[in-house]
Amino acid sequence: MTTVALGMPSPRKDEVPLAVATRRTSRRIMVGTVPVGGDAPVSVQSMTTTPTADIDATLQQIAELTAAGCEIVRVAVPSADDAAALPTIARKSGIPVIADIHFQPKYVFAAIDAGCAAVRVNPGNIRQFDDQVGAIARAAKDAGVPIRIGVNAGSLDKRLLHKHGGVTPEALVESALWECSLFEEHGYTDLKISVKHHDPVVMIEAYRTLAARCDYPLHLGVTEAGPRFQGTIKSSVAFGALLAEGIGDTIRVSLSAPPVEEVKVGTQILESLGLRPRGLDIVSCPSCGRAQVDVHTLAERVTAALEGFPVPLRVAVMGCVVNGPGEAREADIGVAAGNGKGQIFVKGEVIRTVPESQIVETLLAEAARIAEEMGVDVEGT
Repeated sequence: MTTVALGMPSPRKDEVPLAVATRRTSRRIMVGTVPVGGDAPVSVQSMTTTPTADIDATLQQIAELTAAGCEIVRVAVPSADDAAALPTIARKSGIPVIADIHFQPKYVFAAIDAGCAAVRVNPGNIRQFDDQVGAIARAAKDAGVPIRIGVNAGSLDKRLLHKHGGVTPEALVESALWECSLFEEHGYTDLKISVKHHDPVVMIEAYRTLAARCDYPLHLGVTEAGPRFQGTIKSSVAFGALLAEGIGDTIRVSLSAPPVEEVKVGTQILESLGLRPRGLDIVSCPSCGRAQVDVHTLAERVTAALEGFPVPLRVAVMGCVVNGPGEAREADIGVAAGNGKGQIFVKGEVIRTVPESQIVETLLAEAARIAEEMGVDVEGT
């Protein structure tokens, strides 16, 4: 199958392309083969939910995440058995692997020796972490491995909690920059920072403050965001606010859901802001009293039929004559449905009217025709 570069819709002659704010200038690091910071695209991360010691299950989940669009994956390393599995996982993974270390500094060294692309440490819950910084910095520098300083609200140093009167944006930022300064004393600056909080308002302010006080690349996350629906809303609000201000170099949507769902949400957030080339973009109208078709069901059927389609498409699924024809004309393909039939549009032109029962198959056929014109074989997709 021919590979086609995905892109945003070409602007019409009378349109000025819109973009979010200019990206914050951050230093660049390399997480394996993935550039992070500088002018590199914002990357999507997730984390495996399998026991890392179960190598086959972990690699299978990494493969599923990779297929969904994940670019960097994190694996938990809470035990010696997990650490022992890292060399095989790091070697066989199709995307860079970050080792997630808590409590035991010895696993930081194990992850570096295993060939992991990066290591994430949470200084607030690693025993005597500050005493280990020099040795960690030397090992990471020698191996060319970057480190993420991951500060979480739930593991903030008690001294900072007392100083700031609780988990405040200022406390999160002070913790992160203090730990960075310890690495800087040893000449190590290959760092990325996260300052996560479950409250999007606190999280947004923490990252804004952090972005103004350093040039390290920033990993965005709303920690413990919640179940799929709530977590998606929280992450979308927080990431949207920051990314629209140019803040953020990598993202992870933390959901109480299968990790593939995290990747899907994160990818869609980036596409919605124009920070990632679009793939399938379904434009469908909300339900209202004007609708003459079950728009919800029709949109779901169209989405399912075109899932994984190999070329970028904007598809309009509209249910009445008020906005339907206009929106459909703005899309690559579309339908304005009602009264048991649908007008099919391609590139702004009505090509035919079909019975409601044939709308999905007709749109799929037109999508395949567009792909064929681009030289893409859609057989099996």
